[in-house]
Amino acid sequence: PLRLDIKRKLTARSDRVKSVDLHPTEPWMLASLYNGSVCVWNHETQVNKHTRFQFDVEYLHHGVKQLKAKLTVTSCVCPDDMLIKLWDWEKKWSCSQVFEGHTHYVWQLGSSSPNFTLEGHEKGVNCIDYYSGGDKPYLISGADDRLVKIWDYQNKTCVQTLEGHAQNVSCVSFHPELPIIITGSEDGTVRIWHSSTYRLESTLNYGMERVWCVCGLRGSNNVALGYDEGSIIIKLGREEPAMSMDTSGKIIWAKHSEVQQANLKAMGDTEIKDGERLPLAVKDMGSCEIYPQTIQHNPNGRFVVVCGDGEYIIYTAMALRNKSFGSAQEFVWAHDSSEYAIRESNSVVKIFKNFKEKKSFKPDFGAEGIYGGFLLGVRSVNGLAFYDWENTELIRRVEIQPKHIFWSDSGELVCIATEDSFFILRYLSEKVAASQENNEGVTEDGIEDAFEVCGEIQEVVKTGLWVGDCFIYTSSVNRLNYFVGGEIVTIAHLDRTMYLLGYIPKDDRLYLGDKELNIVSYSLLVSVLEYQTAVMRRDFGMADKVLPTIPKEQRTRVAHFLEKQGFKQQALAVSSDSEHRFELALQLGELKIAYQLAVEAESEQKWKQLAELAISKCQFSLAQECLHHAQDYGGLLLLATASGNAAMVGKLAEGAERDGKNNVAFMTYFLQGK
Repeated sequence: PLRLDIKRKLTARSDRVKSVDLHPTEPWMLASLYNGSVCVWNHETQVNKHTRFQFDVEYLHHGVKQLKAKLTVTSCVCPDDMLIKLWDWEKKWSCSQVFEGHTHYVWQLGSSSPNFTLEGHEKGVNCIDYYSGGDKPYLISGADDRLVKIWDYQNKTCVQTLEGHAQNVSCVSFHPELPIIITGSEDGTVRIWHSSTYRLESTLNYGMERVWCVCGLRGSNNVALGYDEGSIIIKLGREEPAMSMDTSGKIIWAKHSEVQQANLKAMGDTEIKDGERLPLAVKDMGSCEIYPQTIQHNPNGRFVVVCGDGEYIIYTAMALRNKSFGSAQEFVWAHDSSEYAIRESNSVVKIFKNFKEKKSFKPDFGAEGIYGGFLLGVRSVNGLAFYDWENTELIRRVEIQPKHIFWSDSGELVCIATEDSFFILRYLSEKVAASQENNEGVTEDGIEDAFEVCGEIQEVVKTGLWVGDCFIYTSSVNRLNYFVGGEIVTIAHLDRTMYLLGYIPKDDRLYLGDKELNIVSYSLLVSVLEYQTAVMRRDFGMADKVLPTIPKEQRTRVAHFLEKQGFKQQALAVSSDSEHRFELALQLGELKIAYQLAVEAESEQKWKQLAELAISKCQFSLAQECLHHAQDYGGLLLLATASGNAAMVGKLAEGAERDGKNNVAFMTYFLQGK
């Protein structure tokens, strides 16, 4: 089946809707009503823009007038008064033309005599639509005989009849993007059919009485529907593009059923700016036998799997040669490039190695979803279970409902992303091996010590990947972040939803794509990530080797990371920011370094802070010098009297009198008996 997500985005109550249209660039739906009014709704803000106007009103709401295009209300808004009117919004929505001559309700524009007639419906035809793909000479019709017919207008034959509606069929549409046919009826239902197999995929009933009109839009997942009681916008299918990148920078994607490739290497020395669309040359690789919902390279990039229509096909990535195929509700690659698993049904999972079935098993609580990587993840109503790829032994069951699972290359770290947060876990393979050997610490939920939780972060992960021990992800608020050692670093704020494709270390760049198949890139230094990974692993020998490759301007960022991990001494050695270094020197009690930084800064505040530290360490002569630099006469008086230093009191008296600090001067003279 076409695993089409269907979500309602807008419900707009109104009088009976006779036709709907979606704006090509703005988030607006236009609905023409039976009562002669037209409404414009913003489906993002859910607000009626109060743009009702009768067919003789000359203006529309100010916000709508600013549109850059003309709205031609013609055959999409056809009234029952046998007239067609053309409204021009660059002329304050004036009615610029009226077409007359029809003797019945207006249904179509065109010549007065037909080219040919297609016969087959037993009752009146209400609606037609042409297939817009270009590869089939098809049109579709709906009639009062409750049937939907698909016609080949070149051969003038009926290709298929779709049965199921219980009342007159009022609207039909070939979707301009997805391989589906949408039909609406006076029975109150909207039916979605596969446009190749003609199988019924879904029936929608929103309880708004009779359906009158439908509108899809190329380049959009939105479909508008008009009813007796108002209009609805639904969102069909995945937003995420079918797109994948291998480790060398070859990107494969599907444009409808056509598979295309772009190679980052082919750009040569072209200058890349963060967030700007890359000028990639695109190569056609051929057509896919199924409609691709997802495309995914295997770990070594030699093969690519295309999934859709309840089937999968594995191709060679270079030439798109068919290597293997089969039926599956879901497909995932293992960490080992030669292995993969399919979810055959809600109860059976099969594992393949070198394209041959290796094992079939039934997870204890069923299989509602599967996840690839270092272990095989299986989601059920009870939570998530991890299995060993080799023998399908249960490793650990956890009460969590994941949306995505991402494994690091080493298999040591895993991110489990849920609806509202994500968890970082460490997989303890040595403890797992020991438990499997001596059977200790094994319960019905698997091996107790298989994982340790490194952290939970209250952010929604849309897409993610690992570089070393750094987890890079795009969030639900369109931020590009990475998480390492409990710290979140923001790389960029994205202006639209982007999907992570991969990271190429030799470029120091991260690559992302959007649903329009644009590829953009952001700089992310591999040296910084390697350094942070080494620190997380407490491997300071490796960290010291990597440090010279980190540019000076990035050092302070790295130092803050070290400080947060509790490595203040290393942070002091790495930081290039004098303020940060002074703070660290104070915290570490490094008097010499702090003194040098205070001399350079010539700041009263720094001298006062250093004086406090010197006193705490009984370095009274240093404290005296610092208090002098800070012109802190009160502090000097306290220090001189507490230490019983008569010479210091005498020197202080002169300085205080000279600088007009009369209270301190009086006290010093008084103490000396002067």
